[in-house]
Amino acid sequence: MTRIDPISRWLHARQVTHPPVILMYHAVTAGRGTPSWPWAVSLARFRAQLDFLQDAGYDTPTVSELLREAPQASPRIAVITFDDGYVDNLAAWEELNRRGMKATWYVTTGYLNQAHPWQTDARPRSRLLSPAELRAMAESGMEIGSHTITHPRLPELGDEDLRRELMDSKSRLEDLLGRQVPSFAYPYGKWDERCEAAVKAAGYASACHTRTGWALRDGNPYRLRRLTVFNKDSTSVLARKLAWGSHDVAWQQVARHALSQIAARI
Repeated sequence: MTRIDPISRWLHARQVTHPPVILMYHAVTAGRGTPSWPWAVSLARFRAQLDFLQDAGYDTPTVSELLREAPQASPRIAVITFDDGYVDNLAAWEELNRRGMKATWYVTTGYLNQAHPWQTDARPRSRLLSPAELRAMAESGMEIGSHTITHPRLPELGDEDLRRELMDSKSRLEDLLGRQVPSFAYPYGKWDERCEAAVKAAGYASACHTRTGWALRDGNPYRLRRLTVFNKDSTSVLARKLAWGSHDVAWQQVARHALSQIAARI
């Protein structure tokens, strides 16, 4: 059984069923230490989180599978997604394969097999995945989606640049994978109604942003919500996020929630 504190295990176990969630990862670093970048997790922590999902009976379909299949088909569904496409994600792919689990990767196509241009913060200083690696991942059952060409903030683009970022990234992925690419994620989670309409016009069937909550809360496949997995999130924290579909799972929030439940019964 995966290590998790008793209170978090009990709180999660009480939520026998809940709406589907989409988890958002970015980078996976070797070892057990806590990465300095908030959007990276250690490989040891990622393994423990996958083990917890299996132990707790979660199905882990791709984004497209979630939208095709009835969400009530499984009492617990957690879609795993990765943004950007860092080469360290290969270790995550291996761990998923080992457990028979799936995930969706949103890849920035302008820098495949190259050092990425976001070297000014604590992101992984490495290359992005290569076309050959992406093909192997897709052939193993993983879903490869688009994250634009250059990772811009879409609402800041003019109409033509917006169209190019959406359509050219999609067509490049389809050419190298030999299959349709129906899934998209907004870079930085930035979007508006114009961007949403452009994503739909480009031929995508879904789009994820970074607002928190149950995945299908808005009833709109172009506004899929996600729960971010941060560098310091223990398996216990992940269990509480899954139980409530929220990031507000610090012990103070847990105590408030428990008190409100008690008050409601009095």
